[in-house]
Amino acid sequence: MNRSYTAPAIRSAALGFVLTLVAMGGIELHAQGLGGHDSKARVDYSASNLYIDDRQNRGVLSGGVTVTQAGLTVRSQRMIVDYSDAERLSISRITATGGVYVARGGETARGDAAVYDLDRRIITMAGNVELRRGGDRLSGGRLVIDLASGRASVDGRGATGGQATGGQVTGSFNVPQRERQATEDDER
Repeated sequence: MNRSYTAPAIRSAALGFVLTLVAMGGIELHAQGLGGHDSKARVDYSASNLYIDDRQNRGVLSGGVTVTQAGLTVRSQRMIVDYSDAERLSISRITATGGVYVARGGETARGDAAVYDLDRRIITMAGNVELRRGGDRLSGGRLVIDLASGRASVDGRGATGGQATGGQVTGSFNVPQRERQATEDDER
């Protein structure tokens, strides 16, 4: 049986993907697995070392650091945790460096450094960033993830190596494969 795919089917799949991308100084897409995150949920952590400086309302975690919050996981080699109230330990910001990995649901993001602003519910990653969802991939210099809306934007600023060279956003996405209906051409 001759299997081929019609141009309209491929265009339809590509259009569906492109409609989720909006040019805004980069590429914006819906990061469904990262949307609707509860940034007020409890934060759990593990690390080789912890240093607390209550005068600066800051904790420094180092050595294979993992932070989890309501299904969101952030891993890196070092994290600085800023908090506003030493009594209640109200965390306001986490700054991660050294091979940062963020995951929730079926989506993952990687980069050199990241800042998680818990009050604004925004994660900003910089340096050779990559966002993956299934087999789809976007790479660039900077990634901003809005955990409230589930939107993410990737731009080429700061892209210095790896997949994202020359300040460009690069990526790939899978096109669903559909069988074409038999036509008179196939029957010949």
